[in-house]
Amino acid sequence: MSYKLWKSVLEELPFNLNTLPQPTYLVGGWVRDRLLGRQAKHLDLDLVMPTRAVETASSLALSYQTGFVLLDRERQIARVVFANATVDFAQQIGDTIAEDLHRRDFCMNAIAINCQALCDLSKSLGSLPPDLPPNLLIDPLHGYSDLQNKLIRMVAPENLLDDPLRVLRGYRQAAQLGFAIESQTRLALQHAAAGFVNQVAAERVRTELCYLLAIANGAEWFEAAARDRILVDWLPLDHLI
Repeated sequence: MSYKLWKSVLEELPFNLNTLPQPTYLVGGWVRDRLLGRQAKHLDLDLVMPTRAVETASSLALSYQTGFVLLDRERQIARVVFANATVDFAQQIGDTIAEDLHRRDFCMNAIAINCQALCDLSKSLGSLPPDLPPNLLIDPLHGYSDLQNKLIRMVAPENLLDDPLRVLRGYRQAAQLGFAIESQTRLALQHAAAGFVNQVAAERVRTELCYLLAIANGAEWFEAAARDRILVDWLPLDHLI
């Protein structure tokens, strides 16, 4: 884990993490990409907190005079839009962050960083060390090991059924990251794709397929999805099987 990457987090953020109620956790794709050393010009952050996610997002947007979007009041999900960052706030599902992480799609996406611990470390040492101490990472499903092994592994088969679009995301992320899909996970993806056509809006499927095919080796994983009969309800691809 690069010193420059972690230091840039605190420097590039358009707001101070210390202004957020604690505990707050950075989660999801951004954490995964940072651990892989991947950077993007536009920050796309996901924050999880035990309570008051929408209220916190609204207050932050008001303080910085920037955009606020209420995505789901019942589930407490909101978005704050800055010039160089999009920050999604969500209320933690379950009593602990570990429980929340256990509801996610793949283990590599189920890693959290304690924001307060990150800020405290920076203040106490004056600068972040070359390697982030392991106690700052919350990784109950050993997702960091999967990142090192370039492997996509499901959290649980039932999690894929919660949002069947996660099936296509598995193939897209394999193409995007150059990872392999673990064998049992691949079988679970095939199972979750059954009845796909009745559960996911066509527009969402089209968008995900466009993302996949826009990747350099996306066609290879598109064909893999066809061979796995992921798309059988959507496209006549029997000649690829």
